[in-house]
Amino acid sequence: MAIALVLQVSILTALFFTTRRTMQKLEKTVTDLNARAGPILTRVQILLDDTQPRISTMVSDAAHIVYLARGQAQKMDRVFTDAADRFRGQLLHIDRILTGTMEAVEDAGAQFKQSFWKPVQKASALVHGIKIGLDLLRARRVGTHSGNQEPSPEQEEELFI
Repeated sequence: MAIALVLQVSILTALFFTTRRTMQKLEKTVTDLNARAGPILTRVQILLDDTQPRISTMVSDAAHIVYLARGQAQKMDRVFTDAADRFRGQLLHIDRILTGTMEAVEDAGAQFKQSFWKPVQKASALVHGIKIGLDLLRARRVGTHSGNQEPSPEQEEELFI
């Protein structure tokens, strides 16, 4: 038992010294890391302290720019809507004017047709009637010479046209 106890004490002593050495190395590494990271963290903190007001100002300016842009977009929308409404009104006005003009031209055409073509048609009918009458007279003269005094059915039909 004495040997086992001595063996256990020696293993525990070896573990103690190994753990102590590892703790010293770890402490030295943490101290080195703290010594190196400390200035970096200090610089980052100074940089953040220095740039925070600038970043806040930039965010505020961006919000103001968005507000102004929204206002200008709303103004442009009102202007374009108003211009479109006016343009639509002008188109309706032009449409009414053109419709009235077309109706006037159509009425003038109908009046021209009625006042010009009716007499021309009557004159044409009169000329046609005179022609048929002359043809009938010629046919009777030719018929008296040939002995046939009645007009042909074609001539009678032309009289009624």
